[in-house]
Amino acid sequence: MTSLPRGSVAVVLGTRPEIVKLAPVIRRLGDAAFVVHTGQHFDADMSEAFLSEYGLQEPDLRLAAGGYARAEQLSRMLHGLDVLLAGGDFVAVVVQGDTNSTLAGALAANARGVPVVHVEAGLRSYDRAMPEEHNRVLTDHLADVLCAATPGNVTNLRAEGVPVDRIRLTGNTVVESVLSQLPARSARLRLLAARGLTPDGYVLATIHRPENTDSAVALRAILSELAALQLPVVVPMHPRTAAAARRAGLTTLLDRLYVEKPLGSSVFLALAAHAAVLVSDSGGVQEECTVLKRPLVVVRQSTERPEAMTDFAVLASPGPEIGRTVETFLDGHTARITRLQQLPSPFGDDSAADRVVDSIRHLARRNSPNHAMTLQLQG
Repeated sequence: MTSLPRGSVAVVLGTRPEIVKLAPVIRRLGDAAFVVHTGQHFDADMSEAFLSEYGLQEPDLRLAAGGYARAEQLSRMLHGLDVLLAGGDFVAVVVQGDTNSTLAGALAANARGVPVVHVEAGLRSYDRAMPEEHNRVLTDHLADVLCAATPGNVTNLRAEGVPVDRIRLTGNTVVESVLSQLPARSARLRLLAARGLTPDGYVLATIHRPENTDSAVALRAILSELAALQLPVVVPMHPRTAAAARRAGLTTLLDRLYVEKPLGSSVFLALAAHAAVLVSDSGGVQEECTVLKRPLVVVRQSTERPEAMTDFAVLASPGPEIGRTVETFLDGHTARITRLQQLPSPFGDDSAADRVVDSIRHLARRNSPNHAMTLQLQG
């Protein structure tokens, strides 16, 4: 097994989902990881709490790129990463998903000739209105190693002409993250009891995407549907959503919901594991529901995770479709949960991080001077 030099793999992250999904990779890399936090998520509840919860040390480098419009944010990230890569000796830059941090990491590495490893490659919504779609498509075509979570992701990449020798079918690291962070059943039940909740007796909802928060009409429609449900609705409130609700004068609707500040991963997973139905516009929750075996209403026009739609989730537009879909899920709830419990997650098992790190080691070995000399001698 190739030993990776200390600090030789730059791992670029900047948002809560990246922390969640890259934590298993960083742990496997050990002292080979040089972690860069771009600051894209700068709220303590959205960033610092997750670094601590996943047992990650203080990042080796922080870039203060949060709070800016997309173009300036990318510019600040690119500048900071370029300075780092120009002065270092890195065997790879690892990025994850489809954030601005992801694209900045790939662009900066490519410009400096450092190989790019893209974790969670090959997702496609085919919706160009989504900034995330721009980020992931560009990153995939810059990457040297594309770690695809599902066979469908591999198919997407091959259809776009990505060479097969760059693609690795790894599964998704989210499976390990969920299983490692989910509290024991007794602890979960205590969390519910402290909130006056009972298993299968409430809805858990998260809304944060710009398509739902930047439109007062869409946000009003979503909150109105949630407030009209017959079950209690717990809403961990994203800072963007809270600000949007205040601007739109929707605080009276929030008064009819069980609003909480953003939750840590373990607490959120504990609540999600016993919710009758999940309602969310999050990409990560689409994956997590397949591990937790809970039905999900996805409040979006499109999704880059069709694998979840087969059995676990359904798309719904803002408005009455949300309420109707929740009611459909609640009808025959016990039988539905029993069926979901029998289904494997389409996003793989808990060994994805091992496969990702094996791919990084293979890349480092392939690009090493000794390997190049061996090829020359063989030739």
